[in-house]
Amino acid sequence: MVCFLLKPRSDSLILMQENAPVTPSSKTAHAKQLSIPLHYAQMFVVGFVMLLIGVTGGYFIGLNRNSLPLPGVASASIDRSVPEGKNVDFTLFWQIWDTLEKSYFDKGKLDPSVMVTGAVKGMVASLGDPYTIFLTASENKVTEEDLSGNFEGIGIQIGYRGTQLAVISPLPNSPAEQVGVEAGDYILGIKDPSRDVEVSTSGMTLPTAVQTIRGDAGTEVILTLLREGNDQPFEKAIKRQSIDVPSVVLDYVGANENVAHLKVLKFGAETRNEWEKSVLDILAKKDLDGIVLDLRNNPGGYMQAAIELGAEFMDKGKTVVIEDHGDGNRKEYSTDRFGRLTKEKVVILVNGGSASASEILSGALRDQVGYEIMGTKSFGKGTIQEPLQLEGGEGLHITIAKWLTPKGTWVHENGLEPDIEVQQNQETLEDEQLDAAIDYLLN
Repeated sequence: MVCFLLKPRSDSLILMQENAPVTPSSKTAHAKQLSIPLHYAQMFVVGFVMLLIGVTGGYFIGLNRNSLPLPGVASASIDRSVPEGKNVDFTLFWQIWDTLEKSYFDKGKLDPSVMVTGAVKGMVASLGDPYTIFLTASENKVTEEDLSGNFEGIGIQIGYRGTQLAVISPLPNSPAEQVGVEAGDYILGIKDPSRDVEVSTSGMTLPTAVQTIRGDAGTEVILTLLREGNDQPFEKAIKRQSIDVPSVVLDYVGANENVAHLKVLKFGAETRNEWEKSVLDILAKKDLDGIVLDLRNNPGGYMQAAIELGAEFMDKGKTVVIEDHGDGNRKEYSTDRFGRLTKEKVVILVNGGSASASEILSGALRDQVGYEIMGTKSFGKGTIQEPLQLEGGEGLHITIAKWLTPKGTWVHENGLEPDIEVQQNQETLEDEQLDAAIDYLLN
C-alpha cells in the first residue's frame, strides 16, 4: 500500500483489505507514498491487496466549448482545439467519436463524461507505467479510505490460496473474528441481501471481492466458507461495522516474552502516533532481548513515515533514502534526530508482500546500521508517486522519481534479497519466520 498524497506523494496503487488499508496523513499538497502492483495479487499475501484500475487506449480531450448534444443523454461541451505548441493530430479521435455518436445502436450509453473518462484513462495507461493511474471520484475515495485505514466492512484480510479466495486473517476484535471466521477459511460465495447480491467467488478478482464484501455499517453480508478438515461448506452472517485498521501492532514473544514483535502493517496517516506509543512501551520494558521489526505484507504508504521510523534506529544525519529524478537531480533524505532504539538488537522480517516504503526502511537499516534481513525476497517497488487531487474529486497518481537505498541500490523489479532466507509454510498455522527471528535474537 503503496505512497499517495503532501499532496501526499505516493508510491502508488491502491492497497485494499476486504475492508481496506493504508494512509493520508495530510490531504494538502506534497507527501510521498508507495505501494504494490496488481500481478502480485494472485499470491497469498497477508492482508493487503491492491485495486488496479483497468484502462483502455484513448486520447485526452478537454471539456469546454462546442456542444455535442446526444439523443437521450445529457449534453457536454467539447473543445476540439489542439493545445498550443502540441503537434498532435486528433482527426482519428474525433472520427471515432462522431461515428459512435452517429451509428452506435444504444444511444443511452453514449455518455460524454464517461467517454471522456475512458479517454483520459487510456492516455494515462499509454505510458505503460502501472503506478501512474487516473482514478475516478469513487475510485479515489476508496483509495483515501484505504490509506487512512478507516472504512466500513467486516474486518478480514483476504488473498488467494492457490486459485481460491481465502481469509488471510480476521483483524483483532473485528465483526468477522467475533462470529468465528478463521485464518485459512476458503471463501466460496458472498451474499448481500441489502443489495440483492449472491455470487460465487470462482474467478473473482480481489478488487471485486473487496467491493462486494464491503458495505455500509449496520448491513449484513453472508460468507459461504469451507474450512480445512471439514467436508461441507457453512455460512457466516456478519454485520458490517466501521473499521479502523492499525498501522503498528506490538506484542512480546519468546519463551520469557522478552522479544518485542513490532509489526508495521502500513505507512499511513496514523503510523507516527501508533509508533510513538509502541516505542515508549519498548523503552519501558525490562530485560529486553531484542526487536523483531516485522514488515511482512506491508505494501508501503508514505515515504516520510518510513524515514521517520528509520530514524529511530540511526544516529542523526544518516541518509535513509535517495530520490533520483533521472536527470542528474538527486535528493537525499536523512535523519534529523538521534534514534531511541539504536542500542537494541534488531532483525528485520520481510517477504514478497513487503514493498516500497517497507523496502526503503529495510534497505536503509541494512545499509546504514548493518541489521540483517530475514524471510524471503521483497516485492521490488522502486518508484515514487505524487498523488494529485482534481477538482471533480478524481485523482491522478504520477510517477515522479525512483528511489535508491543509501548505498545506491535500486530494488525495482528485483526486491531485497534476505541475508537469512526462511520460507513460510502456508499450509500450517505456525509462523516459521517469526520463530526463526526470535531464535536469531536469543541465540
